[in-house]
Amino acid sequence: MYRATMESEARMGESSRRFDPDRKSRIIDACLAVIAERGVAGASHRVIAAAADVPLGSMTYHFDGLHDLLHQAFDRYAQQCIDRFHERMAQARDVDEACEQIARHVEGDLLATRHDLIVNLELYTLAARDPAYRDISNRWMAASRRELERFFDPPTAAMLDALIEGLTLHRALGGDSLDPKNIRESIRRTAHMP
Repeated sequence: MYRATMESEARMGESSRRFDPDRKSRIIDACLAVIAERGVAGASHRVIAAAADVPLGSMTYHFDGLHDLLHQAFDRYAQQCIDRFHERMAQARDVDEACEQIARHVEGDLLATRHDLIVNLELYTLAARDPAYRDISNRWMAASRRELERFFDPPTAAMLDALIEGLTLHRALGGDSLDPKNIRESIRRTAHMP
């Protein structure tokens, strides 16, 4: 009787663990957290499964290997950044307001946390080494340029997109050399170039 009860409870525990509709999403979030903590080099199935609190077998059930998991994790991160920029730029009604929203984006939306800084840099590094990840960076850049082209011609939008990346990295890694006045002046000059 005791053994039958234990076996029944074990089966119930297994079936309740199997029904976990958020498991794949949790694994992706855990993958991003591991990347932020250890870098891509420190991200393994075992480490990510432990961080997500899922059985190791879940990794191969939901993903076609580590490459697929990394791609989906970086794709999610890029989409979050795309959405954040879209929300930011939706507040602008004209060129001057667009310039102000770009400045606010540089100051607070991108790389505002250590997590975002590291995940962003790891994506760039991985995309530089492995062309299989460039579709993510290309999609991200294209989305940024579409937002900018609502207010600026395509060449200016491309320059502003590059400026945003540069200003953001300088701000994240270069200390306090870029104050809000300098950021806005750089954006204004680029936006209003003849």
